[in-house]
Amino acid sequence: MTDQARTPHATPRACPICGKPVEHAFRPFCSPRCRDVDLNRWLTGRYVVPGRDDDVEDPE
Repeated sequence: MTDQARTPHATPRACPICGKPVEHAFRPFCSPRCRDVDLNRWLTGRYVVPGRDDDVEDPE
């Protein structure tokens, strides 16, 4: 068996921001712009990882 027979074919990925093909240098995005848009969304609170109701806030 060759290496190609054992390796599953990678499906082309799309940038999660604009849908263009992913560039290897900016993976998983297509460009520095889309990478920065994603970072801005995290920093401004648009993306939030929910916590449990019993999580205690740090008083500081």
